[in-house]
Amino acid sequence: MNKQKTIKARNRKGERGSVLATAALGMMSFLMAVGMGVDISHLYVAKNELQNAADAAALAGASGLNFDDTGIAIATARATAAMNSYQFTNTNVVFTPSNVRFGRNLSDFTNGSDMGQAAAAAVAADVKFVKVTTPQSPVNIAFLGMILGSSKNLWAEAVAGVSVPLNIFAGYLPVSVICNTGPCDSAVPGQMYTFRGDPGGAVSPGNFQVLAIDGSGASDDRIGLASGVKNVVGPGGYVDTKPGVTAGAVRQGVNTRFDDYGSQVDPVTFPPDTNIAENITYEQYLDVNGPKQAPSHPGVPGRRVVLIPLVEESEFAGGRTNVQIHHFGAFFLRSKVSGGSGGDIQAEYIGVGVVVGNGEYDPTAPTNPGPPIVKPVLYR
Repeated sequence: MNKQKTIKARNRKGERGSVLATAALGMMSFLMAVGMGVDISHLYVAKNELQNAADAAALAGASGLNFDDTGIAIATARATAAMNSYQFTNTNVVFTPSNVRFGRNLSDFTNGSDMGQAAAAAVAADVKFVKVTTPQSPVNIAFLGMILGSSKNLWAEAVAGVSVPLNIFAGYLPVSVICNTGPCDSAVPGQMYTFRGDPGGAVSPGNFQVLAIDGSGASDDRIGLASGVKNVVGPGGYVDTKPGVTAGAVRQGVNTRFDDYGSQVDPVTFPPDTNIAENITYEQYLDVNGPKQAPSHPGVPGRRVVLIPLVEESEFAGGRTNVQIHHFGAFFLRSKVSGGSGGDIQAEYIGVGVVVGNGEYDPTAPTNPGPPIVKPVLYR
């Protein structure tokens, strides 16, 4: 009996080393699994951050396309600036214009027909897509360095472009350009058009071309002119007029785009344009070497390019009335609104296809006459 106990005790003593080894191996496997999870999660988060930056840069580039060679330069500059403002793993991503490519069709990026800036400028009227590819960016490996290496390079790409021509709009100004049946279809590029009449120039009793889209109060005018209205409408749609000059609200709303703020608006919600130089044409505004004046607050490109509905003069009657929109046009704000009740407030008709405002395409709705008005869309 004692002999059997002795043998069992010896066996138990021999097992102690194997249990310790098994526990050590188990702990090592557990730590490796945890380390792998941490490293993979870190790589996944970093990849997502880089992809988000590429998406934002591609959309920024697409917002500059205007079917003109100036738009190619603007798209390249916006995409490059957007990416270079992004910090990846606490370091700036060095992104150059060569990382921006252009295409007439989405398939150009898979069949090798995509173009650089110079080639795209020569066929700018047909360019609809922008692709950005980030440079290889190293991400440190914390736990699995012996297996994966001390770091792993990540990159991302994104393609954005213009939408189909829109025919249902939001983001337009709650004012109107007056036209007659013929001129409504033949607005002249570069010509100035009145979008709010002076105090003595009512288009009908009480109406000075202001519209009540999101509401009829002065605050609605101010916000609508500062950011664009929310309610959607297309060519042929009906909207209410807003009787009165509402000089203060109109001035405060429009002038946010020129970095001029009243007490009831702020630059965070309504940022200025990146170029607030006054009395310049749209062509000068697009010219990279044209007149420039930087705002004191962080700006957003294209804030001076606006959508305005065109309405036939015969639609207006005395007081508050309901008018039919003929179509929408893209305009450029050359100058901010002066103090007092002021005179006519005007904008330059652009007359080229632009990426501006917001909206959708409804196949059952009338098309919008004139150059295409589109919005930037992320395709992949």
